[in-house]
Amino acid sequence: MHLHILGICGTFMGSLALLAREAGHRVSGSDAGVYPPMSTQLEQAGIVLTEGFAAENLEPAPDLVVIGNALSRGNPEVEAVLDRGLPYVSGPQWLAEHVLPGRRVIAVAGTHGKTTTASLTAWLLEAAGLAPGFLIGGVPRNFGVSARLGVADAPFVVEADEYDTAFFDKRSKFVHYRPEIAVLGNLEFDHADIFPDLAAIERQFHHLVRTVPGKGRLLVADGEPALERVLEQGRWTPVERFGTAPDSAWHLALERDDASRFRVVHRRDDGGEEVALVDWSLSGAYNARNAVAALAAAHACGVSLADGAEALARFATPRRRQELRGEVAGIQVIDDFAHHPTAIAATLGGLRASARQGRLLAVIEPRSNTMRLGTLRERLAGSVADADAAYWYQPAGLDWTLAPVVEASGRPGGVFDDLDGLVAALVAEARPGDRLVVMSNGGFGGIHEKLLAALEVAHGG
Repeated sequence: MHLHILGICGTFMGSLALLAREAGHRVSGSDAGVYPPMSTQLEQAGIVLTEGFAAENLEPAPDLVVIGNALSRGNPEVEAVLDRGLPYVSGPQWLAEHVLPGRRVIAVAGTHGKTTTASLTAWLLEAAGLAPGFLIGGVPRNFGVSARLGVADAPFVVEADEYDTAFFDKRSKFVHYRPEIAVLGNLEFDHADIFPDLAAIERQFHHLVRTVPGKGRLLVADGEPALERVLEQGRWTPVERFGTAPDSAWHLALERDDASRFRVVHRRDDGGEEVALVDWSLSGAYNARNAVAALAAAHACGVSLADGAEALARFATPRRRQELRGEVAGIQVIDDFAHHPTAIAATLGGLRASARQGRLLAVIEPRSNTMRLGTLRERLAGSVADADAAYWYQPAGLDWTLAPVVEASGRPGGVFDDLDGLVAALVAEARPGDRLVVMSNGGFGGIHEKLLAALEVAHGG
């Protein structure tokens, strides 16, 4: 079957393309704004990409068109699909109908940390020899790809996004997956372009809860009022909580301030306890919390706590999650997907707590739909409290100025609307021992490579 995917370079749709290709389908796709790592993955898989959307991309007619949620009415390729009467589905629907049936699905949901937690879960299952399938909104470095089918009867881990499904299906993506195990990591307001308030997102999370069978499991983070409100709407599945609360079934206790060493206590239903100590390369309490969620999910699939804790020592962060892109003269360039104030603060806080000395220079592009609307802009200044300086990029389409954010933050740096000017300012400021932490949910104009090249010229000689 020939599948043509609209919006193929999105993290979800690109991963879907890899699964379809692995399943033996002929896959093509089109998109605008193509950038790594997804474009690289697709090219390596032999999938034909077309830059831009046009009716001609549908010739000859594919057997099925899979339409991403970034595509709307008025898009020329969408209009051609409708006018010609071509069969089409959403990505989540295709996944639910062609990959997930018969699989033990683990859905990882939450406002933040989905990619890391899903990657951790898949890795723990892999290390235990279960050969899981997965679809993750990033590239786990332990696997090198963002999606694979895995063994047919093995668990399947899916990053479960609350964003809407398609222009013709406004439900959250995750209602399609019907998991046996659902991880609910956190919940706060985001996606202001489609949700009017937090209560609207809580309703969507409850739709997910409704799909988990009674024989399944809900793994829910403690200390999250919004998740408690979700559960208060009704639940039909056993709940296990994880986090730092003393009475949680999966209790986390940090052994080091940077969370590079922590203890996990699993309190079983029979009254017994299991304890494991984890030493790993990641930092940040939020990452330790993600790891405990993954340990609980893997345990539900038969992986012992001891084996899971040992495997965490060999976990590599996904691409674009505190990923070191390069180092010149002791100056590190770190890439991170953080784009929400909570995630920005967590990333900087985790790096600040790590053992490495030197300054943290935050480099931020607020380009998400929520940021463009300015919904959370009052929280941006406080999000860089752990940075020594903050450099902000004002992208095209951001209709409000970042200048008040800079002033309120009290951090040196500034606002730039020219990428070359931003790079020049960072290179002039940087000195050995500094970490330049680049945070964006987009390609950011290839700033990482530009920074490393300019640093090499200025400091590498």
